[in-house]
Amino acid sequence: MANYDLVVIGTGPGGYVCAIRAAQLGMKVAVVEKNATLGGTCLNVGCMPSKALLHASELFEEAGHSFAKMGIKVPAPEIDLPAMMNFKQQGIDGNVKGVEFLMKKNKIDVLVGKGKILGTGKLQVTGNDGAAQTVETKNIVIATGSDIARLKGIEIDEKRIVSSTGALSLDKVPSSLLVVGAGVIGLELGSVWRRLGAKVTVVEFLDRILPGMDGEIAKQFQRILEKQGFAFKLGAKVTGVDTSGATLSATVEPAAGGAAEKIEADVVLVAIGRVPYTEGLGLQEAGVIIDNRGRVQIDHHFATSVPGVYAIGDVVAGPMLAHKAEDEGVAVAEILAGQAGHVNYDVIPGVVYTTPEVASVGKTEDELKQAGVAYTVGKFPFTANGRSKVNQTTDGFVKILADAKTDRVLGAHIIGREAGEIIHEAAVLMEFGGSAEDLARTCHAHPTRSEAVKEAALAVGKRAIHM
Repeated sequence: MANYDLVVIGTGPGGYVCAIRAAQLGMKVAVVEKNATLGGTCLNVGCMPSKALLHASELFEEAGHSFAKMGIKVPAPEIDLPAMMNFKQQGIDGNVKGVEFLMKKNKIDVLVGKGKILGTGKLQVTGNDGAAQTVETKNIVIATGSDIARLKGIEIDEKRIVSSTGALSLDKVPSSLLVVGAGVIGLELGSVWRRLGAKVTVVEFLDRILPGMDGEIAKQFQRILEKQGFAFKLGAKVTGVDTSGATLSATVEPAAGGAAEKIEADVVLVAIGRVPYTEGLGLQEAGVIIDNRGRVQIDHHFATSVPGVYAIGDVVAGPMLAHKAEDEGVAVAEILAGQAGHVNYDVIPGVVYTTPEVASVGKTEDELKQAGVAYTVGKFPFTANGRSKVNQTTDGFVKILADAKTDRVLGAHIIGREAGEIIHEAAVLMEFGGSAEDLARTCHAHPTRSEAVKEAALAVGKRAIHM
């Protein structure tokens, strides 16, 4: 029997960060992890490995298509896919070892096995050998994350019909890839394999890509992706995949009903989203209430319906983002220590790591319209940004949304190179309740892409300088 102040189930970004913060605050902490490595989906089969492949494939495409116009003569690049996968694995190993080091540094016990909540203050950890131990703790945090969402009647084998996990480890470049779902995961992984030579078709149930992102940004992004070679079938659904032939044959129907068509592909990637992962936690028996979407219900302090049991990250409501989970992990640890832990859900950036990147924070125009908020818009294109022009990376623009009465920035949306890095100055500004005027009067280094943010803020007041 082991006694702890806190046991965290799951070691993804939410779980391990929660554990570290709690240890920093003087608690005796353990984490429970069912997999052989720490770090959860993000570090092992999600955010991190996908960024490695996005980076490698982007450089491959640059070498093949952009070097010559910059005066760099190189032979046509060749793909060594096993070496590229090894590059990806080295990144995974480095990050996983980093989390292991942080557990030791902060004196956090790692309990290997599956966690099951037995009630307030008690859980069972069953190892891979079947041996179970009972652990006593003052508090439990559920940080078990999410799993891939599946399509009814379509079996994922991770070889020909793959989820994001299989799409990160294909042993050869498919000549054709059918992506089901035009969200972040589908577009990122579609980008990887398109750059490496696959013909990519994306089928999306809705009539637009990137649901939830700013509509104007999504439209321009679709045009850019189509120029890159993507084909889109919007307002359509995949109802079945015939696996009997040498190539897969997917049946695609209009979402509103109508005649079906067949699309052939070497690989089908199912990327229709993710669902909370609560399997084997014993939530029902313990009395933890779950909503109709399978999410653990929590109050404003992350507490579930069972005293002493809390939940964070993908397993609760809100965007399924690693950094949202991290902030929730810090907040719940601070609340348990008697501090005022808090997450500002109005300022959580989201990024699509394609080329160009898409980044967003705060409200979209659609959301402001639906809420009846009067707002002003400032936009500035990268075609008018000096740094982007000399680098010939002028796709995209910056859009700033500000309250029409107070000028407070309510949202920022960027499509362009390095948008994921640029978005944070808007996030910091919004965290402090800053105005478009504050942003416009902040001196920005020249020449940088970030100057487009300043110009967009100036454009809110109809006084952009360079357009």
